[in-house]
Amino acid sequence: HQIMNRAARYRQVYDITQIGNGVFLNNIKNSLNGFQFSFGAQPSEINLVTALHGAANLLNFDDAMWKKYRLGEFIRMEDPATGGFAVRNLYYPSKADKADRNPDSEKSIYQDKSIQGLQARGVHFLCCHTATEEQSRKLIARFGLKEKPDTIVKDLLAHRIPDSTIVPAMVATVAILQLEAHFSYITVAG
Repeated sequence: HQIMNRAARYRQVYDITQIGNGVFLNNIKNSLNGFQFSFGAQPSEINLVTALHGAANLLNFDDAMWKKYRLGEFIRMEDPATGGFAVRNLYYPSKADKADRNPDSEKSIYQDKSIQGLQARGVHFLCCHTATEEQSRKLIARFGLKEKPDTIVKDLLAHRIPDSTIVPAMVATVAILQLEAHFSYITVAG
């Protein structure tokens, strides 16, 4: 409710189910820059929410979970640095120069399309409890894990990226954001 009811002139919810090489993160960065630099909106007037569910929900979890539960192997995501399956959340860490405020500079915070960088600019990332439950059962089946699904769910949710917010069911949350809080809806094909 705090995210939903935050005073803002511009509200967008990005409904993301596929990671798709992180293309959606660039779209979110472009929305922020468009509002701010093309239309003159102040950052406080912008409320962007990223509704991660399906495979994209895994981006809500820290590197320890990526390694422990072999999440890269689970979704067949390769780490370009190693050539093997990702054992870290490739899309979380920022590499931007925090002192660089030039919107045209590739290393500036305004061109940063990492989750951490977008969060620093006020973007909220939502974690779907339902997707986490479904993924825990699939992890058990795929890798023959001995833990019970609720144990894995608790572990994953305890190791979310900083400032992500758990919602019970993303498909319902997206509808509430649209209908009750007047967020415009965007989805990005992988």
